[in-house]
Amino acid sequence: MKKIYTLIVLVALVLAGCGSSKKQVAAGNYEAAIQKAVKALRKDSDSEKDIIALEKAMNVVTEQDNERIRYLKIEGKASSWDEIYQIYKRMNDRQTLVRTVTPLELDGRRIEFPYVDYLSEIATAKRNAADFYYAHGQELMKNNTKESYRQAYNEFVRAQQYVGDYPGIDAMINESQYMGMSHVFVNIKNYSGINFPETFEQDLLALDLPSLNSDWVQYYTSDLDKSINFDYVVNVNLKNIAVSPDKQEQIDSLIKRDIEDGFQYVLDSKGNVMRDTAGNDIKIKKYKTVQCAMVQTIQTKECVIEGDVEIVTLVPEKVIKKDPIGAMSDFEHISARAIGDQNALTERHKQMINSKIVPFPTDLDMVIMCSENLKKAIRGIMYQNARYIY
Repeated sequence: MKKIYTLIVLVALVLAGCGSSKKQVAAGNYEAAIQKAVKALRKDSDSEKDIIALEKAMNVVTEQDNERIRYLKIEGKASSWDEIYQIYKRMNDRQTLVRTVTPLELDGRRIEFPYVDYLSEIATAKRNAADFYYAHGQELMKNNTKESYRQAYNEFVRAQQYVGDYPGIDAMINESQYMGMSHVFVNIKNYSGINFPETFEQDLLALDLPSLNSDWVQYYTSDLDKSINFDYVVNVNLKNIAVSPDKQEQIDSLIKRDIEDGFQYVLDSKGNVMRDTAGNDIKIKKYKTVQCAMVQTIQTKECVIEGDVEIVTLVPEKVIKKDPIGAMSDFEHISARAIGDQNALTERHKQMINSKIVPFPTDLDMVIMCSENLKKAIRGIMYQNARYIY
């Protein structure tokens, strides 16, 4: 109920910035009308339309609030005290706001709203609301369900915020929070037949789990604390790991290129060297074709990991979601050697011949390289399926 009234007030404040106070009154937005009228009257205390709007809105909304309080008190529900507290508090805040511009004058008539001391009513309603939340939280704890523990936590927190002097309230807040928490164990299960070093699984579980944690869900990758009763298990099942054999192939190519090879004079029809206007001999460049054989060696190797991620609820024990995962890594290295005139080679070709054949990575190296991509896939599925864990 408190959230509903908070929302109403927020909506009223937003509406207060839209349209005149007169229009707000006509629309029945009395809180907004009061906000708008007070703002206008601070600038012009003689604004007739705003005085009229303020008077009407104050009379109507005050009567509505008093009627609501009378009804709730007659109804006599302990759960209504928070609403009563919120109404009294709102009435007091509204009165304080309006007193910044009153008294007002309109057509020779003095407009002033009688002061009401709400403080005693506010204190009583606040204490009664806190008493209800404290007692209700204790009742909820007896239900022994996650949802009731979480609701009890909220009740205890509100009781403490309102009053704060209940016996054992801190212990009750801690207990309800702990009992309402869902604990999730993330586990690697290796069905591939390949034995990994312990560091591999540890690295694979470095999934930035704190970013998945929420107010009521905590993720773990170890169960060292035996006092934790896990509610869910996320099994990362590695089922198939395939590493291709070392593959090496050669590609032979012949590269030809025309390069400068000196110059020759330009002769006239009589065989004499021609000259330009400055008297210099005219020369033209000579070219020759050179060639070089290039033998490229391409080394490749691939790794594929396949499996699935399953979310298991432990009470009762059953799989509630399962999704396939897969990841791939590849190794490629290109080297080359040249036979012939290397002047035929481009810069890219020259870089190739400076690269030599390297040892192939081991199968385990390939799997470890693949684990980075696998981690991204696992993390993505866990984020996608976070709604199944609550």
